[in-house]
Amino acid sequence: MPPPDASTDAAADADTAHHAGARGEPRSAAGIPRRPDSPGSPDSADTLDLRLPDELLALFARNAAEATGAAGATDAAGARYAASSTERSEPSGGEHRDRQADDRLPDDSQPADGEPGSGKSAGGEQGLGRALTPTGEDLLDRVGDWGQTATAVGAFHLIPVHLEHDLPLISRWMNDPAVAAFWELSGPGTATEDHLRAQLSGDGRSVPCLGMLDGTPMSYWEIYRADLDPLARHYPARLHDTGIHLLIGGIAHRGRGLGTTLLRAVSDLILDRRPSCARVVAEPDLRNTPSVSAFLGAGFRFSAEVDLPDKKAALMVRDRALRGLL
Repeated sequence: MPPPDASTDAAADADTAHHAGARGEPRSAAGIPRRPDSPGSPDSADTLDLRLPDELLALFARNAAEATGAAGATDAAGARYAASSTERSEPSGGEHRDRQADDRLPDDSQPADGEPGSGKSAGGEQGLGRALTPTGEDLLDRVGDWGQTATAVGAFHLIPVHLEHDLPLISRWMNDPAVAAFWELSGPGTATEDHLRAQLSGDGRSVPCLGMLDGTPMSYWEIYRADLDPLARHYPARLHDTGIHLLIGGIAHRGRGLGTTLLRAVSDLILDRRPSCARVVAEPDLRNTPSVSAFLGAGFRFSAEVDLPDKKAALMVRDRALRGLL
């Protein structure tokens, strides 16, 4: 299944936010197809091409978990948001593919310059973005605990997806023609469910989330470890590079510039909550001008054109070092 637009077209919000690249292997909710033998080399001047050893694959025992679903969507998500808000204090702060198919594992012993989830807890219930590797590592620093952030358009909060409650809502969004054109998860089958389940039962390298604006679910996000993703085979990734996929859900929220505002807010959250991450990346389809424009408006820079299996993507990068300038 080819990958949806790696990012959302936030500005004109064409609703798509597919993962960068193309999804290749099994339709795991997070990955583009296997990389070609020769990786790309954009930004090579200031990065190294990190290739983590395949032998480490044995360290990852995939969590096979069940999360069947079909229940109330918007109301259920709002209720989960309310419960989440009361259970913990929330600090204020500043596109789709089968990512689980990637065979490389995190290795913090690798040089920091090497560039090449939401999982379930061991108990079988979704762990709010806290899926751990067998060594106890949380690959995305507990996305579920990042908390609420204030934005110019309201209070925004990322809530890790709960398949049973959120599948109907997300499926409805995926069947919107404007979204389906890039995400390719529409139709009467189980494409959306399979896409979500692959992430939720994975090792936590990609976390699917609902974006809550003032308590209302209005967008779908995937926060993922780009350095552990097949995308890393197509650009000189750095250790802990973190990627974003986004789609704006309802028509009422599109065309208002929300994508740009929320992309900046979420990339700020990533840089605030993941001190080891020096860059936030995205890979919208190069033809998706509104999406590329939204990323530019959110402080990302255009780094390179990247040839992915199913599209030519615009590699967008937000650097921690340039955060105050762009």
